[in-house]
Order: sequence, then C-alpha cells, then structure tokens
Amino acid sequence: MEPTLALTNDMLLVLGLVAFTMVMFLFERIRGDVVSLVVLVALGLTGLVAPEDLFGGFSSGAVMNVIASMILGAGLDRTGALNRLAGWLLQHAKGVESRLVLLASAVAGLNSSIIQNTATTALYLPVASRLTARTGLSLSRVLVPMSAAIIMGGSLTMVGNSPLILLNDLLVSANANMPSGAATLEPLKMFAPLPIGLALVAASLAYFHFFGDRVLPEARDDAVTPARTQSYFARAYGLEGDIHELTVTADSPLVGMSVGDAESQVGAPLLLALQTGTESRLAPPADARIWVGSVLGVMGNREAIADFAQKNFLRLSSRIRVFGDLFNPSRAGISEAVVPPTSKFIGKPQAQLRLRKQFGLSLLAINRDKQVLREDVRNIPIRAGDMLVLHSIWTDLAEAAKSRDFVVVTDYPKGEQRPHKFKIAMAIFAVSMLMALLSSVPTSIALMTGVAGMLVTGVLKMDEAYAAISWKTVFLMACLIPLGWAMDSSGAAAWVAGHTIDRMPEGVPLWLIELALALFTTLFGLVISHVGATIVLVPLAINLALAVGGNPTAFALIVALSASNNFMTASNPSVAMIAGPAGCTSADMWRSGGPLTLIYTTIIVVMINIMF
Repeated sequence: MEPTLALTNDMLLVLGLVAFTMVMFLFERIRGDVVSLVVLVALGLTGLVAPEDLFGGFSSGAVMNVIASMILGAGLDRTGALNRLAGWLLQHAKGVESRLVLLASAVAGLNSSIIQNTATTALYLPVASRLTARTGLSLSRVLVPMSAAIIMGGSLTMVGNSPLILLNDLLVSANANMPSGAATLEPLKMFAPLPIGLALVAASLAYFHFFGDRVLPEARDDAVTPARTQSYFARAYGLEGDIHELTVTADSPLVGMSVGDAESQVGAPLLLALQTGTESRLAPPADARIWVGSVLGVMGNREAIADFAQKNFLRLSSRIRVFGDLFNPSRAGISEAVVPPTSKFIGKPQAQLRLRKQFGLSLLAINRDKQVLREDVRNIPIRAGDMLVLHSIWTDLAEAAKSRDFVVVTDYPKGEQRPHKFKIAMAIFAVSMLMALLSSVPTSIALMTGVAGMLVTGVLKMDEAYAAISWKTVFLMACLIPLGWAMDSSGAAAWVAGHTIDRMPEGVPLWLIELALALFTTLFGLVISHVGATIVLVPLAINLALAVGGNPTAFALIVALSASNNFMTASNPSVAMIAGPAGCTSADMWRSGGPLTLIYTTIIVVMINIMF
C-alpha cells in the first residue's frame, strides 16, 4: 500500500521542528521553556500556524485547567488539610509499615486525580517526612510507592496530569482536518478515564505491597530520613554540636573582615548569625562586616569552637544570651530541600545565588549522589536532584520556597495557615468538581469557579494564588500546543501514519498496534517530556486509527496515558523530586520502575479495549 500523501515542504518543516525539540529536550543544553518558545516563533515565522492562532495555546482550556488545579491544590494545603491527613494516616496505620505505605500511597494517588502530579509530589514530601520521622521507617520505602501511586492516580480524571488536560483540546482541534465522512471527535468527560485509573492505582498498590521487599532499595544508614533532630543531621551530614556565641574583641583579626572571609578561615565553625550594634540576624550575607563588639552565632563542636575563639581573640559565652529568640526551634532550624529539574539554581554556586542576602538561608552542606559536600560549599555549582541542607528562620524558608526553585522536604512550621477555612475550602472544591462532572459547564470554567470561590472567601490571597502557579509548566505547554496543530494541519501526522501502515505486515491485530503505540509513546516521553510527547503524537495516533479502522479517541487516549508512563528517569518531574530525598540511585529507580512500566502499558491497552 502506497502512502496517500506526498511529502511537502510544510511537512518537512514540521518534522524538522519535532526533531529539533527532541534533541534539545534530550541533551538539555537549553531550558525546556526556552526551546518551546523557539519552536513557537519558528512556527510563526514559517507560516505553519496563522498569526491569529499562534498564541492560542495561552488561552486554551488545557492551560486554564492546569492553572486552576494548581491554585485549588494550594488552597487545600493552606487550610492544613495535609497536616490532618498525616495524623489520620499515623492513627490508622498503627505502626505497621506495610499498612502505612499502602494507606499513604492510596491517599496520595487519589489526591493526584485533582491536583497536578508535580504539585501533589511537592505537597506530599513533607507528609512523608513527618510519617518517617515519627515511625523510624526508611523514607525510600514510603516515597517510591507514593510517587508511583501519584503518577498512576493522575489518570483517574481528565485534570490529573498535563497530557490528559491537553487531550481534549487536541481532539477538538483534530476535527478541522478529519477526512470527509469521519465522525466528529467529542471531548471526554471529566471522569472518562476513571476505570483505567482505578485499575492502575490498584496495580501499583498491589505491586509494592507484594513485591516491595524485592524491588525497593534496602534501608541504609546514610539514606535521607528528614527530621529536625540534631542526631539525624549529625549522622547524615556531620553537623555536630550546639549553638555558641562568640564576642569579637578589639584584638581580634576578624575585625573589619567580611563574614565570607571569616568563614574561609582554617577551623572556622558554621557561622549562622551575626549581631552588630543593635541589629541581629540569621544567615548574615557574605559581605556583612564584623566589628569590635559584634557577636557571632556559630554551630559546631565546643572544643573546636574554643580553639577557634582562642586563636582569633573571641570571647566564648557560657550560654546563649543574644540569639536565644532567633535560635528558638519554633522559629528557626535546619531543613533539607531538593532541587527540582525546573530550578533556576541549577548550574550556579551559592556564592552567585547569594542565598543569605536574597533569602536569609545559610547553606550548610549538599547531599549529592550519596556524597556529602561541606568543604567550600559556597562555590559548588548546584545540580538537579541535589539535597540542600539549610539553616534559616522558618518564615524566610517558606517565603523562599515560593519560588519553586527548591522543594523543602523537612516538615517545618510554615507560613500563615487557615485551618478555620478547611470546611469552606472543601465545600468549594466539592462544588467545582460536581459542576465539572454533572453539568455542561466546561471543566476549565468549573475549576476556575472553585478558584474564584477560594479567593472571595479568603481561603487564599491573590498573591498566594499567583505563587502557586508553575509558570514554566504553563509556558512550556502553551508554546508547544501550536506544534500539535501544525502536525495535524500540515498533513505531517497523516504522512507518518500512512508510512507506518505501509510497512506493517498484513493482518496485524488492532490490539498489537495499540500496544506498539503505547510503548512508542512511553519511549518518546522519556526523551521529549510527557507534554511534548502528547502534543506531537496525539495527531499521529488519530491518523493511525483512521488508517487501520480503529477508534481515534481510544488511540489518542492511549498516547495521553502512556506519555506519563515513566517511573525511572528524571524527565518525569515527580521522579526527579523524590530520588534525592529517598536516597535512590538510577539503578534503584529502574529496578522498581521498569516492571511497573510494563504493567502500566498492559493495563491501559486491556482497559481501553474493554471500554471502547
């Protein structure tokens, strides 16, 4: 069978842009959102997408759904819903590890059906931290099953993850290029994938319940189990000792020296606070000056601090006098934070980021691939997946965490909580979900109704709503959506589908084609991200279905579900965020996630054949 379409210049341009996007995402030389902007501009300059449609991705229902789900999740978190959840899990698990892991994973999976996977992972990291700190369990044995359940749970609804959110927009736009006589593709209802999602979540829970001991990493002494206890940080990072105060005398060589220079002295302890005159502050900036009468708040072994004080003519106080309030555990302390792949910190050292001056954070150590880096930590470039050990005032930490350049793993007293708004928030959320499920109102409007309700009733403030949105995710999605349109309108998707069918042997069963499509999408998603894979492959899947006599909606749904089928690599942000805190190597993630990927593929193909 010969392909029905000849290869045109427009097709070549579109396929070239797809190849460019794949290469850029694979080698990560340029940020993903920058790559997507370059693709958007190229589509406009080449005329592949009309100027009036080029920026239509920013106003699409898919992007509005992503924004709304992120804000709704932040509203629920602000009411202390997850703190209540941690207490409930502890109460019902009764200290049994298997029961705790099962309950925590199940609840996290259900939550991910209504909150974006990445946001759900960020919200559940402190919950997992609290559970393991109180029970003594290894964090890896909680986080890995929980992350898998979150990825699986995203398929319970059409707003659980980015690929499913995108799917309806791609189905509707495909109608403009459907062959004459073909049925119009209808958008899927809110809970259309629910049976598939339930089967996936159940499979994930059963997999780790029965095979967890074989596939999960063994609990290690050096594995990260976050807790705000001195013994933990002493064991994991060598951060030993108590807080001491040193007063600078007139004879001290530190007089006139900057904090950064003082810290670089041989044998210098961790310098966490500085009082000069009447001003006291934690995490003093590196360029702050030390003068006669200044008081230094330092942390370390008392004997080492005494030696440092003697050499530098500093007076060691017998107890905390100046910094008693600043070092109160309810106000300040040590925390751990993981650097996600989307962070602006990546590639920059602390000296360039100026964490103390900008955010009030003291970087004490970096945990990288099981190696603790403490020497010259200010000048070490930060990588994705690094665990940063920070000392700060809790409110400064909460403020800095809003940037989403790091995700705090340690459970700590956060900013303003509104537990009195819990019932209001839950009622608003329930109403918006019911509107999306039972009425003809579009999902984006139903979710935005919930957002408006939370803002009007004071569950969230407007600035908090802005901060809850991951603008990088929104920008990447909005810029790549027109690439999917160009795949369809240029005929590139139909051309690829035609050539694919041409090379198939006669009589290939439909389910085998679906299985191949699912596996191909999974591999494609490992390279180009789940959003990119969905945008590029859904038009291809629809044309492939038309060519082989399959259901276009079913084929498109296979792509949208398979795009998130990644439990092994950092190209899935949920995996990247838990690997560091869980103390997992790449081999650990492949051992536990590889079989789960095959189970996932089998379930979606079987379930879609049953449903369609």
